[in-house]
Amino acid sequence: MCGIAGWIDFSGRIKENISVMERMSEKLAPRGPDESGSFFTDNCCFVHRRLVVIDPENGKQPMTRGELTICYNGELYNTAEIQEELQRLGHSFRGHSDTEVLLTAYMQWGEKCLERLNGIFAFAIWDDLRRQFFAARDRAGVKPFYYSAIERGLLFASEPKALLEHPDIKPVIDSEGIAQVMLLGPAVKPDSGIFRDIRQLPPGCFLRYKKGVFSVKRYWQPTAQPHTETPEETAEHLAFLIKDSVTRQLISDVPLCTFLSGGLDSSIISAIAAEEYRKNGRTLSTYSVDYKGNRENFKASLFQPDEDAPWIVRMSEYIGSDHTNVVIDTPQLADALYDSTLARDAAGMADVDSSLYLFCGEVKKRFQVAVSGECADEIFGGYPWFRNEEMLNRNGFPWAAATNERYGLLREDILREVSPEDYVQKAADRTLALTSCLDSDTPLERKMRGMFMLNFYWFMQTLLTRKDRCSMAHGLEVRVPFCDHRIAQYAYNIPPEIKFLRDREKGIVRLASEKILPQDVAWRKKSPYPKTHNPDYTRLMLERFREILKRPDCRLCEILDRKKLVELEQSEGSAFRRNWYGQLMTTPQMFAYLLQLEYWLRKYDVIIEK
Repeated sequence: MCGIAGWIDFSGRIKENISVMERMSEKLAPRGPDESGSFFTDNCCFVHRRLVVIDPENGKQPMTRGELTICYNGELYNTAEIQEELQRLGHSFRGHSDTEVLLTAYMQWGEKCLERLNGIFAFAIWDDLRRQFFAARDRAGVKPFYYSAIERGLLFASEPKALLEHPDIKPVIDSEGIAQVMLLGPAVKPDSGIFRDIRQLPPGCFLRYKKGVFSVKRYWQPTAQPHTETPEETAEHLAFLIKDSVTRQLISDVPLCTFLSGGLDSSIISAIAAEEYRKNGRTLSTYSVDYKGNRENFKASLFQPDEDAPWIVRMSEYIGSDHTNVVIDTPQLADALYDSTLARDAAGMADVDSSLYLFCGEVKKRFQVAVSGECADEIFGGYPWFRNEEMLNRNGFPWAAATNERYGLLREDILREVSPEDYVQKAADRTLALTSCLDSDTPLERKMRGMFMLNFYWFMQTLLTRKDRCSMAHGLEVRVPFCDHRIAQYAYNIPPEIKFLRDREKGIVRLASEKILPQDVAWRKKSPYPKTHNPDYTRLMLERFREILKRPDCRLCEILDRKKLVELEQSEGSAFRRNWYGQLMTTPQMFAYLLQLEYWLRKYDVIIEK
């Protein structure tokens, strides 16, 4: 993986502002610690930061062939097949990098090349002959792409922090930005960069810019098709797709490991990877994360029914992996809240982010590539809100249960013309409008398709942003096989009675995994990414929250009511006993989110326009 940035300009400013591009490149250095490169013309500048994973010598970027130059971040998992097809069409190659294959594919097929790609990517191509810019993002949105329209030009980068280095881009949030961080956060609208002047290219979309005209077009989304297979045939089909995706993503010229939580998804990936490694006489390395004091303080809940630790040991012994358990202490976790905010360029999922940030830092000490089980829950219905009737029928987003309470924290002069529930519902409705259905679908099937879309384009994006920023801040590439678009498309059309086989969350995935996992692991009740249960963490969050409220220049109070924040602190978050966001962000994470928000406002010197 890499960091990319660029400036398309028709006003003659690039050559006079090379230092701007150098600063943008420097901001992305953690994403690509191995190499840097640049490309300049009168109208285009690309900068690239490279994390070397495949073909060190022949994958240097930006890469130019003829009139086309590419700046690319990602991995293609069908590089060999595309290269063979292009060779049959008369193209030759200097190496085996996916960068060269992708650029050649664009030369051959133009935007239609996207239909052939299996992978995770964000890339930009400049056509110097036509003075035309093209950019695209992978179907699942695993790799980021932010951009800004400026006078007679366009800027783009892998992360907002790089765009903010350009003098035309200011860290301004307006009423829309405030509404997002307080009513939707840590989720972000699919096309938003939170800051007023920064946008995000949505998953499965491409962008063209020519003669001052922008156009954004969606090239992929899940589509409704009849599902004609039996449960047994579905399980067999699914097992093939998952194994094919995992084995494709094990290819690397540098050391690779897997994340292992003892849950279904990471266990499937680790079992497949361990078997592939054994074939070559190698031992797979696996990693897990835990927290000091969790064993003593764990309490079962609807979202987290049992501890991961015993299951991690069971799976590691079962597959014969070389396992490392990273244990994080409470002060570390609290301090890293701010590092993870810098990595994400926004308030995120509180200690769920900071723990991943610390975890990835430990993994990077030995490995450059990891494979993780993210996204299976969004695609196969692993969360309670897919089957809990109250949550399933909740307006807006099923994981957002505290919209009005969040709104109640705002100052009187902020967003008072906004109806919070209407705002959230309209955001959800824009995604639901994309839902593809069959005429023969039952009301339940239509509901489930809509739920798939909300999870795919919202909840999953929050987790993918977290994974990308917290890993790439350490120059660690994390691959997510369940995001393979073939799996997503197939799962979109599995009917509920098969998807939830035996009345279990992800029942069909469990059936598909029975040949490679122990039965008790295959049918273990879902347990999410682990979080701390240490009461010391809650106490520490309250202490730090009290400290910032005492500051006369508390920036949080520029958008939130100080009196209400004091009441919240004194009640120790009683208004937010329900989850702040999803299944992991409860009361201590709510305080942590507000701490991150205060730090973000201050560190980025955010300008608030009400």
